[in-house]
Amino acid sequence: MTQPTTTTLLTDEIIRASQRLKALFAPTPLQKSLNLSQRYGCELYLKREDLHRVRSYKIRGAYNLIQGLTAEELAGGVVCASAGNHAQGVAFSCHALQVRGVICMPTTTPGQKVTQVRRFGQDQIEVILHGDTFDDCYHFARNYAEKNGGTFVHPFDDWRVIEGQATVGIEILEQMTPPPDVLILPIGGGGLAAGVGFVMGQMAPESTLIGVEPKGAASMKASIEAGRLVTLPELDKFVDGAAVRRVGEKTFPLVREHLSQILTVDEGHVCVTILQLYNEDAIVVEPAGALSVASLDLLADQIRGKRVVCVVSGGNNDIDRMQEIKERALLYQGLKHYVIVNFAQRAGALKEFVNLVLGPTDDITRFEYFKKNNRETGPALVGIEVQAPGDFDKLVDRMRKASIPFTLLNEDPDLFRFLV
Repeated sequence: MTQPTTTTLLTDEIIRASQRLKALFAPTPLQKSLNLSQRYGCELYLKREDLHRVRSYKIRGAYNLIQGLTAEELAGGVVCASAGNHAQGVAFSCHALQVRGVICMPTTTPGQKVTQVRRFGQDQIEVILHGDTFDDCYHFARNYAEKNGGTFVHPFDDWRVIEGQATVGIEILEQMTPPPDVLILPIGGGGLAAGVGFVMGQMAPESTLIGVEPKGAASMKASIEAGRLVTLPELDKFVDGAAVRRVGEKTFPLVREHLSQILTVDEGHVCVTILQLYNEDAIVVEPAGALSVASLDLLADQIRGKRVVCVVSGGNNDIDRMQEIKERALLYQGLKHYVIVNFAQRAGALKEFVNLVLGPTDDITRFEYFKKNNRETGPALVGIEVQAPGDFDKLVDRMRKASIPFTLLNEDPDLFRFLV
């Protein structure tokens, strides 16, 4: 009899994990999107991981790890560090399995998220708020687990977590025959992409797998290009569910082996996609959950006429972020601009600006004027929203013709962040 290989054993573990999770919750739907299918000329499906009770796929890995711990490993309970989906997955699993858990979250975590974690974990968990950043919180949680004998539940770099996330791939193959031509996966630390990539590589090698990262947090792409793990020196945290400085030691080689492409998507494009999914399909996604769909514009030629699956990884979008999402979407589309205008300090200067510069559909959405005594001019921060990108070019031409001194903030990221 042929001895089982590591590959066979890992595949068997994933299948067993899938069976365990089916006892906890039904498979998430694989829904055809008529809007996206028509827009891109393909047959496009959304794997709705946002429809879990905790509204993200993170419950899969957390539950799979915790349920397999020995009595000795559970003696000190479990510990995790997270400000979002992983914390909710661990909390839910602790309550379902009646395991004591400590959830460490940064002190800057919105109260709504802390409340959600406590609601899912109920009397089985304790929430500890520590540190201003995730890194501070993470190191505290690791030290806490070591000192108190708890088992640390890593958000992505653990084989049991990877096996749990891999069950997304098992479900897709059970829900779609034949397998998809193209499968698009969001990437943060790489647990989902590594697990699903492995499954597809073993069971559907003919499928093309593509990963997507936010432009400001592309740690997997940087690592693959360098041929080694890379720690990003700077990080844009806007796509918080996928903003990771360094991907996992276990996830990196699997993603490198099984995914054919890693794409990056601008955070502004992600915001446009969030609004489109809400307005056109009534789907509420978080920034990380929109990554796979946001990448479709980059893949339009590649996916035309094919059967495509996008994994929608989560839907925990705080309503308080919607104004920021709309703002970033408008900035990305060239429909909103910020300008510093030096107004002459005399009566009627603002009226002249409105009459001579603004077009019939241009709208001032912000105006802050700082009058200085004994100065001939006074600066004002002006936010302007236009209906088409070309409208702003015309507005700029009118300011120049009127000899109005101005500075365009959209073209100066440092000054923009400071003033806006």
